[in-house]
Amino acid sequence: MHSVPYWRLSGYYFYYFAFIGAFSPYFGLYLQSLAFSAWDIGLLMSQMQLMRLCAPYLWGALADRLARRVMVVRLAAALSLSGFSTFFFVEGFAAMLLAMALLAFFWSAALPLVETLTFDHLREQPGRYSRVRLWGSIGFIVAVLGTGALLDTLSLRSLLWVIVGTLIGILLHALAIPEAPLHAASDDQLPVAEILRQPCVRGLFAACFAMSAAHGALYVFYSIHLADHHYSKLLVGGLWSLGVLAEIVVFYFMSGLLHRFGLRKILLASFVAAVGRFLIIGWGVDWLSLIVFAQLLHGLTFGAYHAAAIAAVNGWFPGRCQARGQALYSSVSFGAGGLAGGLFSGWAWEGLGAAPTYTISSAFALAGLLCVAVWVRQADLTVVGKPRAPRG
Repeated sequence: MHSVPYWRLSGYYFYYFAFIGAFSPYFGLYLQSLAFSAWDIGLLMSQMQLMRLCAPYLWGALADRLARRVMVVRLAAALSLSGFSTFFFVEGFAAMLLAMALLAFFWSAALPLVETLTFDHLREQPGRYSRVRLWGSIGFIVAVLGTGALLDTLSLRSLLWVIVGTLIGILLHALAIPEAPLHAASDDQLPVAEILRQPCVRGLFAACFAMSAAHGALYVFYSIHLADHHYSKLLVGGLWSLGVLAEIVVFYFMSGLLHRFGLRKILLASFVAAVGRFLIIGWGVDWLSLIVFAQLLHGLTFGAYHAAAIAAVNGWFPGRCQARGQALYSSVSFGAGGLAGGLFSGWAWEGLGAAPTYTISSAFALAGLLCVAVWVRQADLTVVGKPRAPRG
């Protein structure tokens, strides 16, 4: 019987998302302390999404060709740590942009491969994925709360050392993760292009693009938005953590929710919640109770959405297509969608203001809702391991 390396996989997720917990909420504030404009900050932070356009697929194709996914994960971890170390020495915009691009190119390589490794280790128990993945959410909370408390007493430059610590943790756990045999399927050699011709696949990927674009202003400017309305750094960290606590609860119960409601209903509910969430953040920031409610909706707008989307992708891209399937999901959603959302929010923040920017985020979520409603049927999402035959 195959032994699942639960704690080694969970530990990797813990540190991977601890990096995000230290980086995403606070690095924009660090850049602001260096006197970069809102447009500059949006452009710099968008490098994390820009590199996700191509890097995950390139790394995924390399891992599929070599059939050595763990080796690529370890290489990416080492190079990410090396790339981030340059932030201790760079100051100007051009140098900072290059450093961000290098970090993003290597850092974005690993997660799609670890997702496929996790599903292959779980084999016939894919419902247990959420129980592994929730440790990433715990890592995020530990990092965002701890970093927020630290930055209330120390200078923003100390953030660099916190992030280095998370990258070291990623590297150590990458060295500990074992390779997993490919979970073969009868249509193992189904071409990726044929899968992408399915209307349901294209519809879901379009919806994923829209959902990540909707979150662009959140990930780039949420902390700045709260700080501008006199929220302390500790409270900012607490609000980020509250959203992720809701995400953890959803991940813990996701297997039962999938069985009861199905992927399509969960996706539709997630997009409806996103439409409301970003309107609340934009127009209700002066009411803490509304902001708390909006953060609780993160359990739907990320936790339920991501678990449902990644389950669909894992089923539609079987065998040796899995790494590329997960890489495409990462590239289209977190890459292209996140890039579009980050850049657009950087422009809108200065030109229109915070509330209109988050209203546009809500419009992106509405577009994603329509994509799921029109193109993704429940029947498409119950076929595991094999997309439906092309229609029309």
